[in-house]
Amino acid sequence: MDFQLLTPALVAEFEAIVGPEHVLTAQRAEADVYASYGRDHTEDLHFAPDVVVRPANVEQISQIVRLCHENHVPVTARGAGTGLSGGALPVHQGVVLSTERLNRIIQIDERNLQATVEPGVINEVFQNAVKEVGLFYPPDPASKGSCFLGGNLAHSSGGPKAVKYGTTRDYVLNLQVVLPTGDVIWTAANTLKNSTGYNLTQLMVGSEGTLGIITKVVFRLLPYPQHNILMLVPFRHEAQAAEAVSAVFRAGIIPSGMEFMEREAIAWSSDYLKIPLTLPEDISAHLLIELDGQDLDELYKEAEQVYGVLEKYDVGEILLADNATQKDELWKIRRNIGNSVRYNSVYKEEDTVVPRAELPTLLRGVKEIGARYGFKSVCYGHAGDGNLHVNIIRGDLDDEMWNVGLREPIREIFELCVKLGGTISGEHGIGLVQKGYIGIALPDTNLNLMRGIKHVFDPHGIMNPGKIWITD
Repeated sequence: MDFQLLTPALVAEFEAIVGPEHVLTAQRAEADVYASYGRDHTEDLHFAPDVVVRPANVEQISQIVRLCHENHVPVTARGAGTGLSGGALPVHQGVVLSTERLNRIIQIDERNLQATVEPGVINEVFQNAVKEVGLFYPPDPASKGSCFLGGNLAHSSGGPKAVKYGTTRDYVLNLQVVLPTGDVIWTAANTLKNSTGYNLTQLMVGSEGTLGIITKVVFRLLPYPQHNILMLVPFRHEAQAAEAVSAVFRAGIIPSGMEFMEREAIAWSSDYLKIPLTLPEDISAHLLIELDGQDLDELYKEAEQVYGVLEKYDVGEILLADNATQKDELWKIRRNIGNSVRYNSVYKEEDTVVPRAELPTLLRGVKEIGARYGFKSVCYGHAGDGNLHVNIIRGDLDDEMWNVGLREPIREIFELCVKLGGTISGEHGIGLVQKGYIGIALPDTNLNLMRGIKHVFDPHGIMNPGKIWITD
């Protein structure tokens, strides 16, 4: 792409729109604050923007984007920076447009079970707000305490509840979007049914900021489930833990959460959090299984069915969490595995996904590939979705192997996923770090269609350039 350099005159126009205090440059901002806008949670990558702009509303975003379109200046929209694919990194510099000030819950419509929010609202803040009126927004990424809803939309984030309730895209009714030209549209209507034209809403969800900037969201909500049961199931063979996942579903049970954790994953996380957890020497993996609903007696019946399924496997003593504190601790351990891995080692995280019945084959394949290339991996993830997070640990790998040599085994892991009927990302997105592998999952015909859509929306290619597929 032929981008233009950012000029002092254009920076001055940004200041006139949002106020000088909301336009940050390397010369005028604290170094650590400014640097934070060039990072996310992806490995140790950093790309410094030319300028950070923090608008407060859709009108300001429209003006900023229109100026960038007219001047061929790249724009990278940014939420909380918790992404794991480099999707919010300004690889072509230009403008980082932060949505942090668009943080209002505009309306919770209890009559229609809907809510209208801005993209800078933190996931957990939104969940708690609707829970107060008896409603439920299920998507719950591990970073729900800090990630923005806008970022969740950009990647169609999942989380533990996706196994029963679906991912972010399943709760979006309508979006207000600023297009790369500065025009503002609504993508649909605030209705549960809509067969009026192409589905622009679902096109925007998962587009990783390459087609426009989401400025308002209308979500559908559910009644809040009043009860839940949580059990931690230890397995002596990790392949059996993976096999038990499909067996539970075949028994007619749909858990609200079913999480796989290798021994090292759960051990690192409990140590990191200083939450004591007994791990017998012969245990190699755990499943964390949650059941939820409105009738506690029915849940106990389902739990008995789960126990019946698990009797067929070589399991240790099952822990049934008997109070809210114990449940919170177990979920805290699961949600902090990524943080504990980051604390213990430099790592690369691959977001693999296959049909759930193929999870044992994927897990065995990952370990075989690691043994062949000489690297260690710590695996965990949303087993009920077939979504396995593979954390490749640097350990004593030299720079050449870490920076170049791992490309081939990662490619083999992704090829295995596709061979098993899966794909190369379940919830983290393609972003920067996976775009070189996208041809494994998508043929040229598909990619050319996507490039055509990108050109229609963004003829100058200014929106989050350098992401998803190679066009620059």
